[in-house]
Amino acid sequence: MSSINTNLQALNAALSLDRNQDLLGSSLNRLSSGSKIVSPADDPGGLAVSDKLTAQNLRASAASTNVQNALSYTQTGDSYLSDIGQVLSRMSELATLSQDPTKSASDVSLYQQEFSSLQDQLRATVGGDTATIGGTSDVTSPLGSFNGTTLFGSTTDGGITLDIGSEAGEQMTIPDINLQSGPMLGLIQQDSTGAYTASSTSSGMQATIASALQQVGSDRATLGAVQSRLNIAANTLQIEQQNLSSTVSTISDVDVAQESTQLAKYNVLVQSGTAMLAQANQDPQSVLKLLQK
Repeated sequence: MSSINTNLQALNAALSLDRNQDLLGSSLNRLSSGSKIVSPADDPGGLAVSDKLTAQNLRASAASTNVQNALSYTQTGDSYLSDIGQVLSRMSELATLSQDPTKSASDVSLYQQEFSSLQDQLRATVGGDTATIGGTSDVTSPLGSFNGTTLFGSTTDGGITLDIGSEAGEQMTIPDINLQSGPMLGLIQQDSTGAYTASSTSSGMQATIASALQQVGSDRATLGAVQSRLNIAANTLQIEQQNLSSTVSTISDVDVAQESTQLAKYNVLVQSGTAMLAQANQDPQSVLKLLQK
């Protein structure tokens, strides 16, 4: 039907042109942002899943940081324990030399002087308050510490607990390495005057030092087991982060090759739609020929 008031062909062409322009704009937005989901309307379900997985990935990243810090904590503790073991070995040597009957009192005094100096080193490393290790003052800032946390004391919880996974409840406790008790305490304890209760010539000193060495060795084994677990946790978290990132990318990242093809398609459709709309707008002029005399 020929009509002047209503141009159905032009309306249909305009509708198709508007739709293709919207699709072209969406394609341009995806390519310019690199994201498949530019607005929630693009993929509501995918957006929800992507946000959830992204949050899980962030938690995994934070847990990975916790694990790396914990590894540094245990490695620092093990390094101090290694040094303490060397100190104890030298103290054992001095105690043996002090028992040599051919040595003069002056010689033994020199051995004791070094022995006391090593006790000072142990006390400064282990730390502790006067209620625990005696003496006249607390060791509030021991050498054996990590970021302000004492390495060789005791805690009310029996250790420090950290999150090592992205889900609730994925935790690990690093047990206390308490050198402020047991055989080690016998070597660094002081009386109320600040004098050490043990000396190089004390009875049973070799046995006490041997027990302290056993204590240090056991603590190093404990830290070794903790480090093994932390390394496993670190590897697991790395794999989890990779897989989560891959899944999020599949959901939300645009496939450039595919979207470029769609862009070319919509571009052609918009151009052809514009041309067809221009032609449809010319159709009413044909009615004038019917009105000519």
